[in-house]
Amino acid sequence: MAVSMIAQRRAATAPVLILTFLAVLLFHRSVADTAAGASTPEEPPHRRFEYKYSFKGPHLSQNDGSIPFWIHTGNAIPSADQVRITPSLRSQRGSVWTKNKVSFEHWEAEVTFRVSGRGRMGADGLAVWFTTSQGLDGPVYGAADQWNGIGVFFDSFDNDGKKNNPSILVVGNNGNLVYDHQNDGTTQALGTCLRDFRNKPYPVRAKITYYKKTLTVLINNGFTPDKEDYEFCTKVDNMVIPSEGFFGISAATGGLADDHDVLSFLFFRLTEPGQQPPPVESEIPKEEKDKYQEEFQNFQQELDKKKEEFQKEHPDVQGEPIEDLYESVNDREIRQVFEGQNRIHLEIKQLHRQLAMILDEQRRYVSVITDEVAKKGANTGSGQVESANQQLGSVLTTQQEVLRNLNELRNSFYESLKQIGSVQHQANTGGMGTYETIQHFNDIKEHLHTVKRDVEHLVQRGAPNPAEKAMKCPEVPPMPSCLSTVHFAIFIVIQSVLFFCYIMYKSQQEAAAKKFF
Repeated sequence: MAVSMIAQRRAATAPVLILTFLAVLLFHRSVADTAAGASTPEEPPHRRFEYKYSFKGPHLSQNDGSIPFWIHTGNAIPSADQVRITPSLRSQRGSVWTKNKVSFEHWEAEVTFRVSGRGRMGADGLAVWFTTSQGLDGPVYGAADQWNGIGVFFDSFDNDGKKNNPSILVVGNNGNLVYDHQNDGTTQALGTCLRDFRNKPYPVRAKITYYKKTLTVLINNGFTPDKEDYEFCTKVDNMVIPSEGFFGISAATGGLADDHDVLSFLFFRLTEPGQQPPPVESEIPKEEKDKYQEEFQNFQQELDKKKEEFQKEHPDVQGEPIEDLYESVNDREIRQVFEGQNRIHLEIKQLHRQLAMILDEQRRYVSVITDEVAKKGANTGSGQVESANQQLGSVLTTQQEVLRNLNELRNSFYESLKQIGSVQHQANTGGMGTYETIQHFNDIKEHLHTVKRDVEHLVQRGAPNPAEKAMKCPEVPPMPSCLSTVHFAIFIVIQSVLFFCYIMYKSQQEAAAKKFF
């Protein structure tokens, strides 16, 4: 009886256990699906390049100086590879704006620019706009105030004196606000970050993205040639901007001045994942397409004709690519750096040879004094010999110290020559970047400053002491014409000053030349 009771209980409990196991299994599966869905990254939007709202080199400007699909005003200067919004002159304003309105819900803009100047501080700055109307001229970085839209400002001048510049600000306006110049717009900024974008070895890049009512600004700081090396600057959520507007870039200078150069403005239309991007052909009318095709064919025929003329005029370069005959901007900068380095090398070698000649003269002068001391000791009495020996011994000690200092100077020049030689060897074998070149030049400058300090120390030690003026040295027999210590020190100081002036002059010339590249 008991056995039958136990069997009945087990038969009744089995379905409950099976149902419990199935419920737990379904629960764990649903949790795993939820976690997998949460960890799946969001699919990026579809990007499509819009050429009507973009520009880049080469052949950026046309023969009449205009930019296709863009207008420029003020002091803006278009060229083949960039648009100089403002030159480095005082009180300049310039801007470029799209001719056609942009009516995309989501978009992304990539701006490549350079801000360069010779001063420690620059002014005033550069701005990227998206506004309902073209602000062709005005007080806000060369564009109109009380705009309706947004502006991304690259402010390089510290108006409020808080030492928080250069900085990047995102400022919105509904057409009624007046820009707060005194506080650098910090009271109206929706997002900001501190980034130094002046005088960088590579162009600075800014990526501005407006997607799902969120504006994001990413910055490439210009320290690397990698175009995709962006870092986060700022983000503004829940931002509503006009559905239609014009893109523009403006810049201005004040009492201080910088060159504001824009190398490219690339615009992309963004489409959410899952949505069908609009076809390209439907947006271009057939008449306009035929017109562009005809212009392209005419340009291609003219280009082929010029190539044939060039080949006839230069038969010795046939078979070589024409593009290889021209020097790029980077090659030009590296060539100028190495030319200046070679000139400095030659100057230091010349100084090294002159210093070796002076050392030989000084050694001969010391040997002559030693011989005279020996002769004087043979011809005079014991008391006079001791006083003369003491005084001439001090002279010999001074001359020996002068020789030691000159040897140290010679060694410093030799170290500078070795460093320059190593720089040239690295450049000739594997090439060297701009940063390493600057570091080597800084090391050379430090060695030259050491030489200057040693020369000044030598001049101070060679200066006569008032206490020693009262002591009258014995008359020394006439000796061959030699260079005195004071004259030698003055010669070294003058030559060092002229050498440093030459280096500063050449660096200023190279900086002025690089400004137009």
